[in-house]
Amino acid sequence: MDPEAALELVKHGATLLLLDVPQYTLFGIDTQMFSVGPSFKGIKMIPPGVHFVFYSSSSRDGKEFSPIIGFFIDAGPSEVIVRKWDQQEERLVKVSEEEEARYTQAVCSLEFDKQLGPYTLSQYGEWKRLSSYITKSIIERIEPIGGEITVTAESGMMKNTPKSTMERALDEQLKTSKFAASVDSSQKKGCYYTSIPRVVKRRGMQGEELTSLNLDKTELLESLITKNYGGSEDTLLGELQFAFIAFLMGQSLEAFLQWKSLVSLLFGCSEAPLHTRSQLFTMFIKVIYYQLKYGLQKDRNGTETGASALLDDSWLSADSFLHHLCKDFFALIQDASVVDGDLLTWTRKLRELLENSLGWEFQQSSAVDGMYFEENDEYAPVVEMLDE
Repeated sequence: MDPEAALELVKHGATLLLLDVPQYTLFGIDTQMFSVGPSFKGIKMIPPGVHFVFYSSSSRDGKEFSPIIGFFIDAGPSEVIVRKWDQQEERLVKVSEEEEARYTQAVCSLEFDKQLGPYTLSQYGEWKRLSSYITKSIIERIEPIGGEITVTAESGMMKNTPKSTMERALDEQLKTSKFAASVDSSQKKGCYYTSIPRVVKRRGMQGEELTSLNLDKTELLESLITKNYGGSEDTLLGELQFAFIAFLMGQSLEAFLQWKSLVSLLFGCSEAPLHTRSQLFTMFIKVIYYQLKYGLQKDRNGTETGASALLDDSWLSADSFLHHLCKDFFALIQDASVVDGDLLTWTRKLRELLENSLGWEFQQSSAVDGMYFEENDEYAPVVEMLDE
């Protein structure tokens, strides 16, 4: 890069100053992940906006790693965000206001410039597609107390929750990790995600009417958008992106379950995509297209650390929940007499991605497919009375 252009990016971009981070620590920002060297002091040239920072502390020989800790930031132009490594807790902590002011001045004077790694701008477009609906208000609404997202804070919450093979494996990995006991139980806080019921019942409603309500999740979707998202479709999509990033980069089981719930809700609608919420569903398909495209790309790289470690066969098999949901949704769009042009285009792109990347086949749905969630204990229904 031209030196003058690089200097402008350093001055106008945000800086994440990270002090005393031990060597071999795995550190990531957005879609980028590094192994910390002896001179590492953080990242410079960060484009203003929302970012996800995550890291995993290492044993002294660099061979074993703790569960990932991650947090979202909303960085302003030229802003300096300072964190210092706490050796006892093995995590990054905030510094005092006086220290922050002093370190900010040092960064602005370029005193740390040679020890700051540049943000890889060629990957920024990919990150923007994964985080396009996440705003500062969404982060503040969902993030846990203290802002840290980590699977070690979720073991108690996950005990009675149905899990897939992947989720059980991650849970077991957490229990056997030598780092797990180092987390203070008083700090174990989860994210404030929107509660999404899987199966809905109404008082006085029986038979075909109740069956219809659960076969088409449109009414539930409308209720959630109005009551939980303030009428904003973008806020719903922002939570979907928040959960995906916290799951894939932050290795959060709670985030995966929320992502799965939102995807199941949206793919479970038949009236909304064709009539009342076509634009929302076009945006939703674009969001999940880029999520899966990124996830599958990382899986093909064969890396065993970071995000790709979570995308195992149980998640990507033709018997997964995602395959069943996509199969029914693709059939709905294919059989409809009138479909929004943009929705049709992006649905075809998603189908091609799954067919080409995973070899999935999508035949016409049958009555047997509709029984999948009822028969599979992993997706046992959660009942919520809407009018209580």
